[in-house]
Amino acid sequence: MSKYKMHLLICGGTGCKASASDAIAEKLKAELAANNLQEDVQVILTGCFGFCEKGPIVKVLPDNTFYTQVKPEDASEIVKEHVIKGRKVERLLYIDPTKKETIEDSKQMGFYRKQMRIALRNCGFINPENIDEYIARDGYQALGKVLTEYTPQETIEVIKKSGLRGRGGGGFPTGLKWEIASKNQADQKYVVCNADEGDPGAFMDRSILEGDPHSVIEAMAICGYCIGASKGLIYIRAEYPLAINRLKIAIEQAREYGLLGNDIFGTGFSFDLELRYGAGAFVCGEETALIHSMEGLRGEPSNKPPYPAQSGYMGKPTNVNNVETYANVPPIILKGADWYSSIGTEKSKGTKVFALAGKINNVGLIEVPMGITLREVIFEIGGGIKNGKKFKAVQTGGPSGGCLTESHLDTPIDFDNLVAAGSMMGSGGMIVMDEDDCMVSVAKFYLDFTVEESCGKCSPCRIGNKRLYELLDRITKGEGTMEDLERLRNLSQVIKDTSLCGLGQTSPNPVLSTLDNFYDEYVAHVEDKKCPAGQCKSLMKYVIDPEACVGCTACARNCPVNAISGERKKPHEINTAICIKCGACYEKCKFDAISIK
Repeated sequence: MSKYKMHLLICGGTGCKASASDAIAEKLKAELAANNLQEDVQVILTGCFGFCEKGPIVKVLPDNTFYTQVKPEDASEIVKEHVIKGRKVERLLYIDPTKKETIEDSKQMGFYRKQMRIALRNCGFINPENIDEYIARDGYQALGKVLTEYTPQETIEVIKKSGLRGRGGGGFPTGLKWEIASKNQADQKYVVCNADEGDPGAFMDRSILEGDPHSVIEAMAICGYCIGASKGLIYIRAEYPLAINRLKIAIEQAREYGLLGNDIFGTGFSFDLELRYGAGAFVCGEETALIHSMEGLRGEPSNKPPYPAQSGYMGKPTNVNNVETYANVPPIILKGADWYSSIGTEKSKGTKVFALAGKINNVGLIEVPMGITLREVIFEIGGGIKNGKKFKAVQTGGPSGGCLTESHLDTPIDFDNLVAAGSMMGSGGMIVMDEDDCMVSVAKFYLDFTVEESCGKCSPCRIGNKRLYELLDRITKGEGTMEDLERLRNLSQVIKDTSLCGLGQTSPNPVLSTLDNFYDEYVAHVEDKKCPAGQCKSLMKYVIDPEACVGCTACARNCPVNAISGERKKPHEINTAICIKCGACYEKCKFDAISIK
């Protein structure tokens, strides 16, 4: 039993830390101490709550009150009003944007209502730097169960029967992967965690490691038992300092408790972990490139077979899974394969974590059952499009994925349906776009990223993607031709068919999906020399409507290059030869007199 009567949980993820959640925690502790309440009320820095749009978040237990966008100066009021007097601080409560109603309990919020947390089960509930809190929520029981009750093969059968597939993008059956590694004999085997999360807008793995590092450690030890490995490696990008720090603390705590090291639970099984750091190369998310990087070599993929399960790290059998995949393992062991396989769709079991970002009201980290539709995610969990704009597209799967349209909104989300629609699950990035986004520019953005991140080992990726980018650049400048559109499609297909690894094979997906779903926009750029969304600077110009202009001079005063002329109280004009199309005049005009042509 806890000695505390109340708990104040504060989001301690990277996003909220950047908004002073540490200072909020210190202010709360100071205020509690000033009122002699430090023995009755506990302040806990947790992992990410998921609702990043409304952070920093303070959650009060046991009444489950959910305070949003809290500032350090709010700490005094929370203690004096809520803790001491039992009165909610109304101004900090969440207000439903559609119903305009105040909601106190997070379970009643649209953002959380359709979520189902398995991989994120402990994020936002426990102090990730305290192993006792993880153990209190059944932590390390799964490891104890398999070591004392199951053989390695029986454990693998549970994972196989659950239907768990890799959450890093490929979707390969996890149990089958473990089984292949277990059957390859060697004097040394390795378990590797791929925490090299590089997709633009993705923060799923980072949040799990920041909020629940022990779940990954426990799962890797279980995997080690199953395949006969005594060593584990977590490959994590150096740009994740908070996740690295919490992993280090968790590993040391697990060693102190005898949950890592020699003779775990007195069973004779030994397993230990160490961290390896990546330098931010996107291609090192591919398992063979990742392994080469850990070996101190250039991070380049290699031909398969042999697969890592046959010859991986240091030439030994190696199992590679990503963070989210491992986070699902302990609850599968404890609750059973049938429980897990009852969630999701026929071929895609369980849940999926997505980083929901872009032109969406509720930006954040979500975990939903496979089979939920894009419409439910975007308009119910995500709260719809910002500023009442019209939905245009959603890009899933990061640089390797595709852009889906309104016609795809009722598509159930799973591995196969997204591929059939022209996109992919990927690791879980989901970026929403509105009517103001140019889809040609979106494709160009992702190609720019791919060109920058290509390792250069194979010509189709190294040269082909560069040529794709140049074609897109020409089109966005109004220099493209209809023949260029055909070249885009043909070259994309060649790159897909001939590239060495998954990065090159999927890199044309943003181009192909936008060509399929937004062909009219490409034609407008080529034939009409116009960008319908008004985003391509070379194809746009700012024009002042003389009927609407009142001559307030706001546009002229804010123009950085003095391209606007006119007398006060008389219509102004823009010299398009001088205008740099920065948009300053457009933003400052209060009379809607400036339009983009």
